[in-house]
Amino acid sequence: MGRRKTIDRDEVLRLAEQLVAQNGVSALTIDSVAKAAGITKGGVQSCFKNKEMLIDAMLKRWGKSYDESVEAIAGSDPAPMARVDAHIESTRIADQASLGKAAGLMAALIDTPDHLGWIRDWYQARLEGIDLKTEEGRRARLAFLATEGAFFLRFFGFMEIDDESWLELFSDIWSINHQAIEKP
Repeated sequence: MGRRKTIDRDEVLRLAEQLVAQNGVSALTIDSVAKAAGITKGGVQSCFKNKEMLIDAMLKRWGKSYDESVEAIAGSDPAPMARVDAHIESTRIADQASLGKAAGLMAALIDTPDHLGWIRDWYQARLEGIDLKTEEGRRARLAFLATEGAFFLRFFGFMEIDDESWLELFSDIWSINHQAIEKP
């Protein structure tokens, strides 16, 4: 009797993320992940049970990666304004593949109310503690929203933004967040 093949859960997850990044959310099926991983559909289901649990695992993995990136920039318990700066910098320096995976994952999550709630909570937490009664707080919110807008425009293919323009755009966003806005 042959030895049972061990399924590398992280590799299956990586391949699922790659499918979404390369082919869009519609490519994410248990069958397509199984084919990409060279295992049976039952093998994928033994790791993740169903597509929703696969998406949950992708979301947790992305969240962990994001948190590690922000922590590397701003420390383990950044103040709200430092957290926004770290978000801007983390998005600016992330490689295209990582951001493409994140965009695909977000598109997948919008279809399910539970996942959409997670996204809403995640966004709420990014701006938590920012005093929107201050000019500094309003600039931080604007810079955060500009960062997200640039991310969505580029990675959903709504606007072509080459690498040089990406860096220039983030220089502008950084400036918005770190200088006084003149009142009309």
